Amino acid sequence: MKKKELELYIHIPFCIKKCQYCDFLSAPSSKEERQEYVKGLCRQLRSYGELAKAYHVSSIFIGGGTPSILEGAQIKEISEAVWETFLIDQGAEITIEINPGTVTEEKLTAFHRAGINRLSIGLQSTVDEELKRLGRIHSYEDFLHTYRMAREKGFENINVDLMSAIPGQRLSSWEETLKKVAQLRPEHISAYSLIIEEGTPFYEKYGGRTDTAEGLDRGGRDTVQLSEKLPEEEEERQMYWRTKEVLERYGYQRYEISNYAIPGYECRHNLGYWNRTEYLGIGTGAASLMAHQRWNYGEEPESLSVQERMEECMFLGLRKMEGVSKTKFRKEFGCGIEEVYGEILRKMCRLGLMEDAGGFVRLTERGIDVSNGVMCEFLA
Repeated sequence: MKKKELELYIHIPFCIKKCQYCDFLSAPSSKEERQEYVKGLCRQLRSYGELAKAYHVSSIFIGGGTPSILEGAQIKEISEAVWETFLIDQGAEITIEINPGTVTEEKLTAFHRAGINRLSIGLQSTVDEELKRLGRIHSYEDFLHTYRMAREKGFENINVDLMSAIPGQRLSSWEETLKKVAQLRPEHISAYSLIIEEGTPFYEKYGGRTDTAEGLDRGGRDTVQLSEKLPEEEEERQMYWRTKEVLERYGYQRYEISNYAIPGYECRHNLGYWNRTEYLGIGTGAASLMAHQRWNYGEEPESLSVQERMEECMFLGLRKMEGVSKTKFRKEFGCGIEEVYGEILRKMCRLGLMEDAGGFVRLTERGIDVSNGVMCEFLA
């Protein structure tokens, strides 16, 4: 029997300190709590022995939280449980998220020996004042130290996470962050815009706030200082446009709405998500998609209808610059994409927001600017 492709996501829900904007499942922890969690994680991994027989694993992503808060020996334990249970492709992409201030030379050596071949470093900004406003525990100099150590330890595939629309950030400082990072030549750069999520300290500070001429919000409280205000909508839009212009100048190609890579270093794991490759989530806070079923940790699987699968195919596939393959759509669903979404596609093309390009339907540059609205058109 031919084995099916599978991606693994392993969640480490620990961090040193929760950032002001973070709504991910993560929290501070003790050494004992982390070790107990790792033991449980390894037991869970090994429990999938029977299921694993039908699959080969093409990518593994260890995310969080801050996975690099774990010791090298703990990452080794997790790696051994994975390799004992699953058939891992030769040359599989194996990523771990790390934060400056949580790694040492010894840890990086241990990660490399455990088979990890890709690092994703959470920088966000090269401006220390912006990092402080976000609640990050590191400085730009800490990041540079971490980046240099990673290169010295042999890591040849590194992603750097960046964030725009930070409180107090201006277009000029965002451009400076992009240039400084691009000059370091990481293989991949993820550039996201800050989203104010409910339940975070930033939501308490900024969510639903409307400034008035008197400098008070709707609750009558003093508004935040000018240096901590969120960028205006127009400036945030300019940051978005400038990201592509600056990074392309340094040889990075945008292959997804918020992701850029030196050609050949696109993140295979994330492409798997956008292509709806089956994935298995291990650990608290992880989600899974297998055999047309989706579930979160601790929940019962929910079967996806054909319509739901088609919708996911469209709004995930349209995140990629290449768009959605007509051939793959027909192969999976037994009908043409125009038969299902013809009216919407004609409307979007007429508005200049989408185009039919060589067997793919994709967003235009104008469509990318309003991508959320376009994607919503494909939801029932």
